[in-house]
Amino acid sequence: YQIVMLILYRLDSGCKWHQIPIRHIAPEATIGWKTIHHHFRKWAKDGSWQTSWIELLANNRRELDMSSVQLDGSHTPAKKGGEAVGYQGRKASKTTNSLFLADNSGQMIAMATPQSGSHHDLFEIEKAFKEMDNQLKSAGIDTRGIFLNADAGFDSNELRSICIQKEIEANIKMNPRNTKQDDQETHFFDEKLYQRRIVIERANAWIDGFRALINRFETTLSSWMALHWIAFSVLFIKKINKTIRIN
Repeated sequence: YQIVMLILYRLDSGCKWHQIPIRHIAPEATIGWKTIHHHFRKWAKDGSWQTSWIELLANNRRELDMSSVQLDGSHTPAKKGGEAVGYQGRKASKTTNSLFLADNSGQMIAMATPQSGSHHDLFEIEKAFKEMDNQLKSAGIDTRGIFLNADAGFDSNELRSICIQKEIEANIKMNPRNTKQDDQETHFFDEKLYQRRIVIERANAWIDGFRALINRFETTLSSWMALHWIAFSVLFIKKINKTIRIN
């Protein structure tokens, strides 16, 4: 319990591992920062953080609003390099690109393995999308029949074909550079439904509320993703507790 609370402090504050004020947070603790980091890395490498998130999602999936889901990518500056890091011109820095899925209320629900920032959002989209879909299936969430909102950066025949295979209604804003006139007339697109995409922008802002996630200092993908699983869990637990208080 002490170790988890100290890891949560590091996630929230963004401080370096050796700067965690252990005695202030847990006066009775007899552990050092290396022990905290050791357990964090151990649980990151063996998949414990992701497993905990999937179990939390599975046991509380009724709290989700799956009337539509939102797909988006996010580039994070990588300050120390590491796995899946590359130069991204728009950010003018080395970044890591992550893809997320959020429900219709803005709760993050899935994350694909991040890619180098030199790649665009559609890089290996089939692999990334199937990974997120499998995460939801592991939590007992059936994605068939749901509506998927995505911006014009995701307008591709490949992603649309994947959605058809998985019986997902793709509400993707059409990119004139990618879509022919005939396709524009046949592709489903609902502007009002698309406006719900704003919730994933809000979700990204909530994620940035954890200072350890504003910039990437973790050099391994397992650690970087572990911090996200923890952040997803914290936000979801807050939502669940809020619902319990209201009821």
